[in-house]
Amino acid sequence: MLKVAIYGKGGIGKSTITSNLAAAFAAMGKKVIQIGCDPKADSTINLLGGEPLRPVMNYMREEDEEPEELSDIAKEGYGGVLCIETGGPTPGLGCAGRGIIATFQLLEDLQLFETYKPDVVLYDVLGDVVCGGFAAPIREGYAEKVLIVTSGEKMALYAANNISSAVRNFEDRSYARVFGIVLNHRNVENETEKVQAFSKKSGIPIVGEIPRSDEIIRYEDQGMTVIEGDKDSAISKRFFDLAELLLKSEE
Repeated sequence: MLKVAIYGKGGIGKSTITSNLAAAFAAMGKKVIQIGCDPKADSTINLLGGEPLRPVMNYMREEDEEPEELSDIAKEGYGGVLCIETGGPTPGLGCAGRGIIATFQLLEDLQLFETYKPDVVLYDVLGDVVCGGFAAPIREGYAEKVLIVTSGEKMALYAANNISSAVRNFEDRSYARVFGIVLNHRNVENETEKVQAFSKKSGIPIVGEIPRSDEIIRYEDQGMTVIEGDKDSAISKRFFDLAELLLKSEE
């Protein structure tokens, strides 16, 4: 099972990268689970035709009980990708990181992986603050590889550095390792050079590069990934190439 956590600053395009990767894996015949670990709970929306999924934390808060079946909190989207959103607490009341930990425990109780038997599991994780909860995918052994999504913007690179430091803190425990950087272009000045400099300094390779694209935005406005919209496009090929690179790393 390929288990990958995708981290990055809020708003950097993690959900776009993750959902298109999930769609690419699905188009390659893989059985995929995508788990959104962000209070915004919008990680999987473009795999579900633009329809938001009820997050696990909302379910438990509104029903005042834990779900008894996976179908209560999960839904299949494009290509059969099983979509789950952790969600977050009521604003100002509670900790989103603890919500992630509670969700992961619940998924274990519901025997998600034993029941669904996925080939690929993707975790889409907010990376502004890598506290214990947001570090759970790498700290608790749920993920084995980490992709860091960044642009050349200062705060995105600052978050990327924090994420790489967090992962290194667990290296001696055989937890997740950073697989590489995905440069998601924002067309800032000297962007490629800035990210290349970070890559060299951190020793983390750039394994994917997604140009700024109106095509991605156009399909997201229709509630779909670019893979679903046009899997033969040049942009789609970038996601397929990254998916293949990740699969080869497992061989």
